[in-house]
Amino acid sequence: MADEVRIVRNDDKHRYEVIVDDTVAGFTEFEADAEGRLVFPHTEIDPAFGGRGLGSTLVGGAMADVAARGETVVPVCPFVVKYLQKHEVPGLEVRWRPRDVETADAAPLEDRLPGDEGVGTMRG
Repeated sequence: MADEVRIVRNDDKHRYEVIVDDTVAGFTEFEADAEGRLVFPHTEIDPAFGGRGLGSTLVGGAMADVAARGETVVPVCPFVVKYLQKHEVPGLEVRWRPRDVETADAAPLEDRLPGDEGVGTMRG
């Protein structure tokens, strides 16, 4: 039987979560800036859930939801930057900051590629 995977926006914790069955397997954080845009600074996948592509599933679902809400994304997390460089998200408005693209390009290989390996360390 396949695991049930859901992406949930948790406004109380300012993040999108990937839920596997009933367990939070990872998250991508966001915070509204002074202009109301959602800045995504950090993404984490619990190592116990590695190797399943949950990082890409999480960020893809989060970006699709942000687009559906008509919000703007400022990708800061190298993982989110790389995801958006490689994937078109219909209707998503992205405000790129050159320094974040440069940081993503210089990140270790495992952090630069959309996937789920090396996407942060679980911190809560």
